[in-house]
Amino acid sequence: MKDIRLEYEVIKDDFIKAGEASSKIKKVLKRLGVDPSVIRRVAIATYEAEMNIVIHSEGGNIEVVVDPERIQVIAKDQGPGIEDVHLAMREGYSTAPHRVRELGFGAGMGLPNIKRCSDEFSIESIVGSFTEVKIIIYQISKQSAQ
Repeated sequence: MKDIRLEYEVIKDDFIKAGEASSKIKKVLKRLGVDPSVIRRVAIATYEAEMNIVIHSEGGNIEVVVDPERIQVIAKDQGPGIEDVHLAMREGYSTAPHRVRELGFGAGMGLPNIKRCSDEFSIESIVGSFTEVKIIIYQISKQSAQ
């Protein structure tokens, strides 16, 4: 299988279209015949990353590369960045504004859920500039590949 690249723009505060990118990614993975358990993990991680961009940034994009061994997702935004990444990784910690919480979002589970669904996870954030979350989910478990 040739590598497949997908890219989606995510708009700040666009709660109408929020979730579209992760839904489209899920549909492509289904058409490619990716294992349902892998699709579920990718869908959860990309949805959480997409919502983080909608809620906390000035906008950004999600890039996905699918190859026979793994699925790589890079969610990068422009915006305020994260002052304390360690604190932001704690379940239940949220900087979401009240208006977002009233919509049912911003419970402080986004980054922990992304990490939980990932085989490899990294986050880089520069305050006042950007945040980039990189996720890798293997299609073939490392044990079965050996």
